[in-house]
Amino acid sequence: MTATTAAITRAGLAAAGTRDRTGGPDEDGPRLLEHLMGWTLVVVLAMFVTRAGLM
Repeated sequence: MTATTAAITRAGLAAAGTRDRTGGPDEDGPRLLEHLMGWTLVVVLAMFVTRAGLM
């Protein structure tokens, strides 16, 4: 490993530790809304599967 590669690797690891998380649900988010939307998706998917004759 060259000195430049080692410096880039150290800088990348340091930056990764200080960044905020993105893409995941928040801990203090609207849980009720998430549950309702999830169950709505399940029901709609079940309707489509039933209508298509897959069950």
